[in-house]
Amino acid sequence: MNDFNINNYKVIKKAISNEMTDFIYDYICLRRKIASYLFKNKLIPPFTQHFGYWGDGQVENTYHVYGDTVMEILLLKIRPLIEKQIEQKLIEMYSYCRIYKKDDVLDRHKDRDSCEISTTINLGGDPWQIYLSPNENVGDAEENGGKKGITNVSKAKGINIDLKPGDMLIYRGCTIEHWRESFQGNNCAQVFLHYNIKNENSEKIKYDTRKFIGVPKL
Repeated sequence: MNDFNINNYKVIKKAISNEMTDFIYDYICLRRKIASYLFKNKLIPPFTQHFGYWGDGQVENTYHVYGDTVMEILLLKIRPLIEKQIEQKLIEMYSYCRIYKKDDVLDRHKDRDSCEISTTINLGGDPWQIYLSPNENVGDAEENGGKKGITNVSKAKGINIDLKPGDMLIYRGCTIEHWRESFQGNNCAQVFLHYNIKNENSEKIKYDTRKFIGVPKL
């Protein structure tokens, strides 16, 4: 049996090349700098999905961007690799990228319905472990109230995964708890690529209910 189906997660070393990882890392760091400049000089509003913004209800005052064009292309291109690893056909939902800063914490949570099969890829910066509690029976996902997507957390110790730049963790985002403890580095960029298993229900919400990938979620 596929070990992903047993453990609910799988690590793929060097899922993307060093050259591609470096390119995407430099790109997203520059994008953050551009967004900061435009916001501070009041050239664009402070809340703009296209350029990204700071704070999303999970990690405050930290730059993130939903559906960035480069990340969405990566979402498309890496899908066949993920399908091969988990032996399932998938539909793209959305990409989400953050550049974490010192003292950031990602609380324990399970993801929303558009994140059935989730991945995180380390794009660069200082190392920062992600923790998983692979037992799908711990922690109850909240649909309403509180921070969006945060769970009624368990106290399960969990296991830690250390990803190097270019490494990818595949996990069942809606099924198992995942989190990161206080970040002691200065900078860490991660991209999250979200998919659902291809079936009639997932077809109804493909691209996270957007017209096509790359456009904002309105």
